[in-house]
Amino acid sequence: MTLLKDWRFRPWKNGAAAGELTAAQFDATRLEAARRAMIETQIERRGVRDARVLNAMRAVPRHAFVPPDLRSQAYEDAPLPIGAGQTISQPYMVAAMTAALKVTENDRVLEVGAGCGYHAAVLSKLGREVVTLEYRAELAADTAKRLAEMRYDNIHVHCGDGTLGLPELAPFDAILVAAGAPAPPPPLLSQLAEGGRMVIPVGTLENQELQLIERRRDMFQTTVLDSCRFVPLVGAHGWKDLPLR
Repeated sequence: MTLLKDWRFRPWKNGAAAGELTAAQFDATRLEAARRAMIETQIERRGVRDARVLNAMRAVPRHAFVPPDLRSQAYEDAPLPIGAGQTISQPYMVAAMTAALKVTENDRVLEVGAGCGYHAAVLSKLGREVVTLEYRAELAADTAKRLAEMRYDNIHVHCGDGTLGLPELAPFDAILVAAGAPAPPPPLLSQLAEGGRMVIPVGTLENQELQLIERRRDMFQTTVLDSCRFVPLVGAHGWKDLPLR
């Protein structure tokens, strides 16, 4: 009779015999498999096939950006709460927005809505520098600490009103807005470089359309990409008088 080991119910020990996995190794292997499955089933099959974007998402451990109690759900096809009434976006939406932005290796990128830092980490694999703005001070501090510990050295976290952008650091080759706006904020449009691209959800509080805005001198061409639903963009040129949770 041949006895088969069942790893699912094996009690883990501090050490492991040769050829056996430790608990940490097993967890890492499982998460890596989940990340590969996310890329294949949620992103590639829905039409996002930009190799640079796919490689960036393979390289960034999404589970490291979610609360510990949600780690097992990190690679599911859904947004997840990260605290302060904010979410980490659905993996497909991260991929679709990033692909539409067409970031090149020399681009400087402004992200509005840092959240937990996951999307900035993906963008950092594609461009030269990522500047990310977060409205909530505590979230900005936590995200800056996380990104520094993970050695994302080309990401710079700022706290402030994202609808105003960062004129002192402009222009930006690409701007990604990770919250729903009633209209594209004029300060962000003015901070786009010639030939720059902005991806932004625009619409009501409940439903938005994802827009790609491209600058050609003083003209802005808008293309509607998809329907979506994001948390509100709060600020002088966003939604006002909304309670911060």
